[in-house]
Amino acid sequence: MSFPSLDEQIRILSDAVVDQPNAAEFRTRLASAIEAGRPLRVKLGADPSAPDLHLGHAVVLEKLRAFQRCGHTVVFIVGDFTGMIGDPSGKSLTRPQLSREQVVANAKTYQDQVFRLLDPAKTEIRFNSEWFGGMTFEKVIRLASNVTIAQLLARDDFAKRYAARAPIALSEFLYPLVQAYDSVMVKADVELGGTDQLFNLLLGREIQKAHGLPPQIVMTLPLLVGLDGVNKMSKSLGNCIAFNDPPKEVYGKAMSIPDDGM
Repeated sequence: MSFPSLDEQIRILSDAVVDQPNAAEFRTRLASAIEAGRPLRVKLGADPSAPDLHLGHAVVLEKLRAFQRCGHTVVFIVGDFTGMIGDPSGKSLTRPQLSREQVVANAKTYQDQVFRLLDPAKTEIRFNSEWFGGMTFEKVIRLASNVTIAQLLARDDFAKRYAARAPIALSEFLYPLVQAYDSVMVKADVELGGTDQLFNLLLGREIQKAHGLPPQIVMTLPLLVGLDGVNKMSKSLGNCIAFNDPPKEVYGKAMSIPDDGM
Protein backbone atom coordinates (compact mmCIF):
# COMPACT_ATOMS: atom_id res chain seq x y z
CA MET A 1 0.00 0.00 0.00
CA SER A 2 1.09 3.60 -0.54
CA PHE A 3 1.77 5.84 2.45
CA PRO A 4 2.37 9.61 2.54
CA SER A 5 6.02 10.44 3.25
CA LEU A 6 7.39 10.06 6.77
CA ASP A 7 7.76 13.79 7.35
CA GLU A 8 4.27 14.49 6.01
CA GLN A 9 2.74 11.88 8.32
CA ILE A 10 4.67 13.21 11.32
CA ARG A 11 3.33 16.70 10.57
CA ILE A 12 -0.28 15.56 10.15
CA LEU A 13 -0.39 13.08 13.02
CA SER A 14 1.42 15.24 15.59
CA ASP A 15 -0.67 18.36 14.91
CA ALA A 16 -2.68 19.51 17.97
CA VAL A 17 -1.30 16.66 20.12
CA VAL A 18 -0.76 17.76 23.74
CA ASP A 19 1.35 14.93 25.19
CA GLN A 20 3.68 12.90 23.00
CA PRO A 21 6.32 11.49 25.37
CA ASN A 22 7.52 8.92 22.81
CA ALA A 23 7.98 11.29 19.84
CA ALA A 24 11.36 9.90 18.77
CA GLU A 25 10.07 6.35 19.16
CA PHE A 26 7.00 7.24 17.10
CA ARG A 27 9.16 8.43 14.22
CA THR A 28 11.15 5.18 14.28
CA ARG A 29 8.02 3.00 14.50
CA LEU A 30 6.32 4.93 11.72
CA ALA A 31 9.39 4.75 9.46
CA SER A 32 9.53 0.97 9.93
CA ALA A 33 5.82 0.64 9.14
CA ILE A 34 6.18 2.69 5.95
CA GLU A 35 9.19 0.67 4.83
CA ALA A 36 7.37 -2.62 5.47
CA GLY A 37 4.09 -1.38 3.96
CA ARG A 38 2.37 -2.31 7.23
CA PRO A 39 -0.31 -0.05 8.69
CA LEU A 40 0.04 0.90 12.34
CA ARG A 41 -2.68 -0.34 14.71
CA VAL A 42 -4.08 2.75 16.43
CA LYS A 43 -6.27 2.16 19.49
CA LEU A 44 -9.04 4.16 21.12
CA GLY A 45 -11.36 2.84 23.81
CA ALA A 46 -14.71 4.26 24.90
CA ASP A 47 -16.87 2.98 27.73
CA PRO A 48 -20.62 2.95 26.99
CA SER A 49 -21.55 4.77 30.21
CA ALA A 50 -24.30 6.60 28.27
CA PRO A 51 -26.07 5.79 24.97
CA ASP A 52 -24.34 8.42 22.83
CA LEU A 53 -20.91 9.62 21.86
CA HIS A 54 -20.43 13.39 22.13
CA LEU A 55 -18.33 16.19 20.66
CA GLY A 56 -15.58 15.56 23.18
CA HIS A 57 -15.09 12.15 21.57
CA ALA A 58 -14.99 13.85 18.16
CA VAL A 59 -11.66 15.53 19.01
CA VAL A 60 -9.93 12.14 19.26
CA LEU A 61 -11.99 10.54 16.48
CA GLU A 62 -10.82 13.26 14.07
CA LYS A 63 -7.21 12.36 14.88
CA LEU A 64 -8.00 8.70 14.30
CA ARG A 65 -9.44 9.68 10.92
CA ALA A 66 -6.15 11.42 10.15
CA PHE A 67 -4.33 8.16 10.89
CA GLN A 68 -6.69 6.36 8.51
CA ARG A 69 -6.04 8.91 5.76
CA CYS A 70 -2.35 8.13 6.20
CA GLY A 71 -3.11 4.45 5.60
CA HIS A 72 -3.31 3.09 9.15
CA THR A 73 -5.85 0.88 10.92
CA VAL A 74 -8.02 2.09 13.80
CA VAL A 75 -8.97 -0.35 16.55
CA PHE A 76 -12.01 1.09 18.35
CA ILE A 77 -12.68 -0.75 21.61
CA VAL A 78 -16.17 -0.58 23.05
CA GLY A 79 -15.57 -1.07 26.76
CA ASP A 80 -18.61 -3.19 27.46
CA PHE A 81 -16.66 -4.86 30.29
CA THR A 82 -14.80 -1.82 31.67
CA GLY A 83 -18.02 0.19 31.47
CA MET A 84 -19.32 -1.85 34.39
CA ILE A 85 -16.32 -0.70 36.50
CA GLY A 86 -16.34 2.99 35.58
CA ASP A 87 -13.27 5.01 34.56
CA PRO A 88 -12.02 6.97 37.61
CA SER A 89 -9.95 9.43 35.51
CA GLY A 90 -10.45 12.97 36.72
CA LYS A 91 -13.07 11.92 39.27
CA SER A 92 -13.08 13.14 42.87
CA LEU A 93 -15.56 10.46 43.96
CA THR A 94 -16.04 6.77 43.26
CA ARG A 95 -18.04 6.49 40.05
CA PRO A 96 -21.35 4.56 40.22
CA GLN A 97 -21.11 1.19 38.48
CA LEU A 98 -23.51 0.24 35.69
CA SER A 99 -25.32 -3.06 35.31
CA ARG A 100 -24.53 -5.40 32.43
CA GLU A 101 -27.96 -4.60 30.94
CA GLN A 102 -27.31 -0.84 31.03
CA VAL A 103 -23.90 -1.23 29.38
CA VAL A 104 -25.22 -3.51 26.62
CA ALA A 105 -28.09 -1.11 25.89
CA ASN A 106 -25.72 1.87 25.70
CA ALA A 107 -23.22 0.02 23.50
CA LYS A 108 -25.75 -0.75 20.78
CA THR A 109 -25.53 2.71 19.19
CA TYR A 110 -21.73 3.16 19.42
CA GLN A 111 -20.76 1.30 16.27
CA ASP A 112 -22.99 3.35 13.96
CA GLN A 113 -21.94 6.60 15.60
CA VAL A 114 -18.16 6.14 15.19
CA PHE A 115 -18.62 5.62 11.46
CA ARG A 116 -19.85 9.19 11.10
CA LEU A 117 -16.16 10.10 11.36
CA LEU A 118 -14.21 6.89 10.77
CA ASP A 119 -13.74 4.86 7.59
CA PRO A 120 -15.37 1.45 8.18
CA ALA A 121 -12.92 -0.23 5.78
CA LYS A 122 -10.00 0.81 8.01
CA THR A 123 -11.67 0.25 11.39
CA GLU A 124 -11.82 -2.78 13.67
CA ILE A 125 -14.58 -2.71 16.29
CA ARG A 126 -13.77 -4.83 19.35
CA PHE A 127 -15.63 -5.40 22.62
CA ASN A 128 -13.34 -5.99 25.58
CA SER A 129 -15.72 -8.54 27.10
CA GLU A 130 -14.15 -10.82 24.43
CA TRP A 131 -11.12 -11.34 26.66
CA PHE A 132 -12.33 -10.23 30.08
CA GLY A 133 -15.68 -12.03 30.13
CA GLY A 134 -14.07 -15.42 30.68
CA MET A 135 -10.89 -14.37 32.50
CA THR A 136 -10.16 -16.47 35.58
CA PHE A 137 -9.41 -14.88 38.94
CA GLU A 138 -5.94 -16.44 38.81
CA LYS A 139 -5.21 -14.51 35.62
CA VAL A 140 -6.53 -11.29 37.23
CA ILE A 141 -4.07 -11.75 40.11
CA ARG A 142 -1.19 -12.42 37.70
CA LEU A 143 -2.11 -9.31 35.70
CA ALA A 144 -2.29 -7.21 38.86
CA SER A 145 1.22 -8.33 39.85
CA ASN A 146 2.60 -6.14 37.03
CA VAL A 147 1.77 -2.86 38.81
CA THR A 148 2.37 -1.53 42.33
CA ILE A 149 0.12 0.51 44.60
CA ALA A 150 2.84 3.18 44.66
CA GLN A 151 2.59 3.47 40.86
CA LEU A 152 -1.17 3.88 41.04
CA LEU A 153 -0.99 6.47 43.83
CA ALA A 154 1.35 8.51 41.64
CA ARG A 155 -1.65 9.27 39.46
CA ASP A 156 -2.87 12.78 40.24
CA ASP A 157 -6.55 12.09 40.92
CA PHE A 158 -5.78 9.05 43.09
CA ALA A 159 -3.10 10.99 45.00
CA LYS A 160 -5.49 13.86 45.76
CA ARG A 161 -8.26 11.54 46.92
CA TYR A 162 -5.85 9.51 49.07
CA ALA A 163 -4.47 12.69 50.68
CA ALA A 164 -8.01 13.92 51.34
CA ARG A 165 -8.97 10.51 52.81
CA ALA A 166 -11.69 10.23 50.16
CA PRO A 167 -12.76 6.69 49.28
CA ILE A 168 -11.02 4.87 46.44
CA ALA A 169 -12.57 1.55 45.50
CA LEU A 170 -10.20 -1.31 44.68
CA SER A 171 -12.05 -1.68 41.36
CA GLU A 172 -10.87 1.84 40.44
CA PHE A 173 -7.25 0.81 41.00
CA LEU A 174 -7.87 -2.10 38.64
CA TYR A 175 -9.38 0.06 35.89
CA PRO A 176 -6.08 1.42 34.44
CA LEU A 177 -4.72 -2.11 34.44
CA VAL A 178 -7.75 -3.42 32.59
CA GLN A 179 -7.48 -0.64 29.99
CA ALA A 180 -3.79 -1.42 29.59
CA TYR A 181 -4.52 -5.10 28.97
CA ASP A 182 -6.78 -4.09 26.08
CA SER A 183 -3.61 -2.82 24.36
CA VAL A 184 -2.01 -6.24 24.81
CA MET A 185 -4.97 -8.05 23.29
CA VAL A 186 -5.23 -5.86 20.18
CA LYS A 187 -1.44 -5.42 19.80
CA ALA A 188 -1.73 -1.64 19.68
CA ASP A 189 1.11 0.34 18.10
CA VAL A 190 -0.40 3.67 19.17
CA GLU A 191 -3.05 4.63 21.72
CA LEU A 192 -4.88 7.95 21.75
CA GLY A 193 -6.87 9.57 24.53
CA GLY A 194 -7.65 12.85 26.25
CA THR A 195 -5.06 14.50 28.47
CA ASP A 196 -6.74 12.95 31.53
CA GLN A 197 -5.84 9.50 30.12
CA LEU A 198 -2.05 9.98 30.10
CA PHE A 199 -1.41 7.73 33.12
CA ASN A 200 -3.59 4.93 31.73
CA LEU A 201 -1.95 5.12 28.30
CA LEU A 202 1.56 5.01 29.75
CA LEU A 203 0.61 2.04 31.92
CA GLY A 204 -0.41 0.31 28.70
CA ARG A 205 3.21 0.51 27.59
CA GLU A 206 4.38 -1.20 30.79
CA ILE A 207 1.84 -4.01 30.53
CA GLN A 208 2.69 -4.60 26.87
CA LYS A 209 6.38 -4.87 27.75
CA ALA A 210 5.52 -7.33 30.54
CA HIS A 211 3.79 -9.47 27.88
CA GLY A 212 6.75 -9.33 25.48
CA LEU A 213 5.21 -6.80 23.06
CA PRO A 214 6.66 -3.55 21.71
CA PRO A 215 5.28 -0.72 23.89
CA GLN A 216 2.63 1.46 22.30
CA ILE A 217 3.19 5.09 21.32
CA VAL A 218 1.16 7.46 23.50
CA MET A 219 -0.60 10.59 22.24
CA THR A 220 -3.10 12.76 24.10
CA LEU A 221 -5.50 15.32 22.65
CA PRO A 222 -7.06 18.38 24.33
CA LEU A 223 -10.18 17.98 26.44
CA LEU A 224 -13.18 19.84 25.08
CA VAL A 225 -14.88 22.07 27.62
CA GLY A 226 -18.49 21.23 28.49
CA LEU A 227 -21.62 23.33 28.51
CA ASP A 228 -20.69 24.95 31.82
CA GLY A 229 -17.47 26.31 30.29
CA VAL A 230 -15.48 24.86 33.21
CA ASN A 231 -15.51 21.06 33.38
CA LYS A 232 -14.60 18.77 30.52
CA MET A 233 -17.43 17.66 28.26
CA SER A 234 -18.68 14.47 29.86
CA LYS A 235 -21.57 12.05 29.65
CA SER A 236 -21.49 11.43 33.40
CA LEU A 237 -21.58 15.17 34.14
CA GLY A 238 -24.45 15.69 31.70
CA ASN A 239 -22.73 18.70 30.12
CA CYS A 240 -22.20 17.36 26.60
CA ILE A 241 -23.49 17.77 23.06
CA ALA A 242 -24.23 14.25 21.86
CA PHE A 243 -23.85 13.05 18.27
CA ASN A 244 -27.52 12.08 18.28
CA ASP A 245 -28.93 15.27 19.80
CA PRO A 246 -31.58 16.90 17.56
CA PRO A 247 -30.32 19.97 15.64
CA LYS A 248 -32.33 22.46 17.73
CA GLU A 249 -30.96 20.94 20.91
CA VAL A 250 -27.39 21.10 19.56
CA TYR A 251 -27.91 24.79 18.77
CA GLY A 252 -29.41 25.54 22.17
CA LYS A 253 -26.65 23.72 24.02
CA ALA A 254 -23.92 25.40 21.96
CA MET A 255 -25.39 28.85 22.61
CA SER A 256 -25.44 28.12 26.37
CA ILE A 257 -21.64 27.67 26.50
CA PRO A 258 -19.95 30.76 28.05
CA ASP A 259 -17.99 32.90 25.56
CA ASP A 260 -14.62 31.88 27.03
CA GLY A 261 -15.48 28.22 26.57
CA MET A 262 -16.69 28.78 23.05
